[in-house]
Amino acid sequence: MRIVRLANFVTPTSGGLRTALEQLGRGYRTAGHEPVLVVPGDVASDHMTEQGRVITLPGPVLPGTGGYRVLADRPRLRRVLDALAPDRLEVSDRTTLRWTGEWARRARVPAVMVSHETADGVLRTWGLPGAAATRAADRFNRRTAWAYSRIVCTTEWAEREFVRIGARNVVRAPLGVDLLRCRPGRRSTVLRAAHADGERVLLLLCSRLSVEKRPGSALDTLAELRARGVRAALVVAGDGPLRGALERRAREQRLPVRFLGHVADREALADLQAAADVCLAPGPAETFGLSALEALACGTPVVASSSSALPEVIGDAGACAPDDPAAFAAAVHGLLTRPEPERRTAARARAELFGWDRSVAAFLQAHDAACAALPASPAPRTVLA
Repeated sequence: MRIVRLANFVTPTSGGLRTALEQLGRGYRTAGHEPVLVVPGDVASDHMTEQGRVITLPGPVLPGTGGYRVLADRPRLRRVLDALAPDRLEVSDRTTLRWTGEWARRARVPAVMVSHETADGVLRTWGLPGAAATRAADRFNRRTAWAYSRIVCTTEWAEREFVRIGARNVVRAPLGVDLLRCRPGRRSTVLRAAHADGERVLLLLCSRLSVEKRPGSALDTLAELRARGVRAALVVAGDGPLRGALERRAREQRLPVRFLGHVADREALADLQAAADVCLAPGPAETFGLSALEALACGTPVVASSSSALPEVIGDAGACAPDDPAAFAAAVHGLLTRPEPERRTAARARAELFGWDRSVAAFLQAHDAACAALPASPAPRTVLA
């Protein structure tokens, strides 16, 4: 069957969502289906890739997001959807694309919304008080649950806000990790020494540098560790609207932080994840945390925000802490007291529970889509007019 997928906030430098879309698309093709991904970009395009057909429609950049675009031209997107005639619709944006659930109802196309973040969690990170965030999220989620055949949540933590409103169409489907690319054998003492630059502990933050990810918490943790006498350094792999402010802060406080920007080479990123001693995941609204799972697969334990879904993902392969620099520093220190072979073995063992094959199977089950032999891919029809 033809599974048309819609997503916003995807750029060549974005991380987890882009990875998930690529891996799921490949899995759908392998299972014998025809995935079509529609995303915004600066110009229109339509081409075949390893994840299936990818259609790009021109979309405006959202100010203050570091280059994220949205599919804002509803009439054009409707025409594309009508021309594609999907058997299933999968949407990965709960805000600007929620209207597509109504299109799917009218077209009698079963549609799922993938919850990549919690509404109340995002509202809180943007400064809305807790009670107000919960009320606003509940209203928003009721409309979302009504609009779609199913809501797909990647963790039990992400599912809670829909359970709270009594939604009955929620299913769970975890994401996965590339266990071949991300592996402990990539660990290089030479690379580690180069990034640690004489310090004894190498911390890593792989994250988009935006408000909801709380990247400043990584610098807070580094400063706290060094105040406690721990000779630690931090490498930041990622870009975003907060990068300039973070770089200025690191210079002013004389913190040993190296900003690499977006690391496009995934092999190089896996080498970096394997070289680190501890990976930090301070985002309080994370519903899964793909970069943290990749670090675990590389044998690197993770310290994550206890406010997020990551405690459910990392299990005993890392540590979780309240959103406080002292707590994060204590969690890092606690991990480092464990023998290195023990903590790295535990990290890899945990990651092996999350192969992409299981994720693809769960998403296809949410679509009521069966597996079959992979057919030859037909030549795409142009639908960009």
